[in-house]
Amino acid sequence: MENIEGFTKMKWNIKKIKKIDNKNLTIIEGLPGMGNVGKIALDFMVDNLKAEKVLEIYSHSFPHCVFVEENNMIELPMIRFYQKKLKEKTILLIGGDIQPLDEQSCYEFCDLVLDIAQEHKVKEIITLGGIGLQQIPKEPKVFISGNDKNLIRKYTSKSTDKNIHGVVGPIIGVSGLLLGLAQQRNIPAITLLAETFGHPTFLGIAGSHEILKVLDEKLNLKLDLKSLNKEVKNFETEIKKADNLTKIIQKSRIRKKSSEEGDISYIG
Repeated sequence: MENIEGFTKMKWNIKKIKKIDNKNLTIIEGLPGMGNVGKIALDFMVDNLKAEKVLEIYSHSFPHCVFVEENNMIELPMIRFYQKKLKEKTILLIGGDIQPLDEQSCYEFCDLVLDIAQEHKVKEIITLGGIGLQQIPKEPKVFISGNDKNLIRKYTSKSTDKNIHGVVGPIIGVSGLLLGLAQQRNIPAITLLAETFGHPTFLGIAGSHEILKVLDEKLNLKLDLKSLNKEVKNFETEIKKADNLTKIIQKSRIRKKSSEEGDISYIG
């Protein structure tokens, strides 16, 4: 484990597994969120591209728990970086079990990602997420926004809609904050947000599929998209992890709010 300058060793523990390739680097982030759209898309790319793990991060800002794996061993909640070396570029994929718990930790984590990005001369950043609707969308739209008009233009296709203003409010979490902090460092970044059903137990597979179509077309990833529905079964354990962690976060926030209001009640 080692410390990244500017972050305490106790809070952000980073394990380097392999060297990150600097060749024309594109970062794609897809952590748990609305409909787990970003996570499903990211996990599928890791599996389908046979990407290799290069970094693991665990933190004191993640939920205070461990998972019991299928081999009956335990594992801490983690965020993982994977890379896939292509002919003319390298794709760095950021996925995992959880997002940082609070606002300060989210800022710190995004700055950590951007430090790594700049160290390896990243060309562009793409974040993935979902837009929650009151009904299940029959044909989910993919909306695009970002901090750089040229990059938005590059990833705009027949499948993307640039008219996002008024469709969503603030883009909360890593998928949104990473764009704003990247702008301060002059790093081009966009987000791809797919419509999904805004129910906490719904899996936004259709929305993930639409995002993957855009990435496959623009990055020439040669993904086997027909296998997505089959492979989602393999991701169910990972999705269940994310859902359980979300419940832990919600309970933690309720306890914190009650404490701040002087209420001695709590939810265990």
